[in-house]
Amino acid sequence: MPALTTTHIELDEKGVAWIQGTRIKVIEVALDKIANGSSPEEIHFQYPQLSLAQIHSALAYYYDHQAEFDTEITRQLERIDQLAAQSKNSPGRRRLRVLGLLP
Repeated sequence: MPALTTTHIELDEKGVAWIQGTRIKVIEVALDKIANGSSPEEIHFQYPQLSLAQIHSALAYYYDHQAEFDTEITRQLERIDQLAAQSKNSPGRRRLRVLGLLP
């Protein structure tokens, strides 16, 4: 009997993994699992447009490529921290401090 492979994942031209036929990235589903410990059923509640098969495929793809995804997640978190540090003394924040709306 020939092996049958079904995947719900597609890669775009930049190599980003998406759930096929949706606008949801695999990393978004993986982050739900990592950050909240969400089960596939809980993720389905957050993304009712996805089937459980799509969610399981996204999680399987994440686990098959976990090192790359975890590196990307770390890179994104570092970028967020960098942007937050840069905005600590932005013109808008200075004005809010003058108005007494920020410490």
